[in-house]
Amino acid sequence: MGFSCFGSFLQCKDNRETQVQGLELATNNVTLFSYNSLRSATGHFHPSNKIGGGGFGVVYKGVLRDGRSVAVKCLSAESKQGTRELLTEINMISNTRHPNLVQLIGCCVEGGNRILVYEYLENNSLASALLGSKGKCVPLDWPKRAAICLGTASGLAFLHEDAEPPIVHRDIKASNVLIDENLHPKIGDFGLAKLFPDNITHVSTRVAGTIGYLAPEYALLGQLTKKADVYSFGVLVLEIISGRSSSNAAFGEDLLVLVEWAWKLREEGRLLDLVDPELTEYPEAEVLRFIKVALFCIQAAYNHRPNMKQVIEMLSKDVKLNEKLLTEPGVYRPHSSKQSSYGSFLTSSSNGKEGVKSVNQFATTEFHSYQSVTEMIPR
Repeated sequence: MGFSCFGSFLQCKDNRETQVQGLELATNNVTLFSYNSLRSATGHFHPSNKIGGGGFGVVYKGVLRDGRSVAVKCLSAESKQGTRELLTEINMISNTRHPNLVQLIGCCVEGGNRILVYEYLENNSLASALLGSKGKCVPLDWPKRAAICLGTASGLAFLHEDAEPPIVHRDIKASNVLIDENLHPKIGDFGLAKLFPDNITHVSTRVAGTIGYLAPEYALLGQLTKKADVYSFGVLVLEIISGRSSSNAAFGEDLLVLVEWAWKLREEGRLLDLVDPELTEYPEAEVLRFIKVALFCIQAAYNHRPNMKQVIEMLSKDVKLNEKLLTEPGVYRPHSSKQSSYGSFLTSSSNGKEGVKSVNQFATTEFHSYQSVTEMIPR
């Protein structure tokens, strides 16, 4: 049973009332569920219904009384905000709609419980469909993988450029890209950072879940910009092409991480060795372009990375990339004897006035810089 809520009071099932002035404004697009209704939908949050988990909480599959399947996420920490502010943030998330974003349909704020209810996607996450065990893997040929790259880029570009207010995801990775029955990708967990205290969302408490995806300037210096998402997206593209996890796999005799391995293969002229052996047929030129776009995204200096709309153009059009502008990727190593690679980032952004000048100059001429990154092939 849902809340009766479109007045100035939130009426819970046990008849307790919590006054929330203006609640009808904060919940006009969100269904409010009672805790008991979600407990019933998930079989009392039975372990067999658990379909995922991460830094923000555990996710269960649920079936509502009307027969709809939903994903029920129990948040792992109580919000730092009051009920009214919490519902306002949740309403903002529910209003952020795009074909490549997971839709939030409701929530529960009963007592100390903070639960979000999302649309349910049949094929779970990209981590499960592509990088999981053989029993859970979904066959993905090159056209499907290319479409997943482009769809994810489209959703991320919407968050960065068209959402109001703009949203930096902070945790783009394979387990946060969900796949529907038609193998269309949808980004999940966007906008959730604001629902948590800073000590919960800070990278130091969540690094275990995102090793391999973290932009070095974010991991090491706490500098969070849209370009941190661009870095993570570049890593994701390399995973989609290689069929290997950046978090759990090591490559070559030196046990390189995925971004290092990709760069080594580029220097050796063997980029196609990165391609998943399961991909027996693919257009070499297009795959090479996707790999090189990923390399542009993971450059150590964040101001050298393209924005997501530029990434979409480079992925979707038959362009020739100006590889003379490509620089070495950044690598974050939290617990390793190997040194993290972020020297070019520090040189360009934290070296006194000269570094600041570099960032500002890029920001004012970003479009022209991009024009030199891509060159249209003569037709």
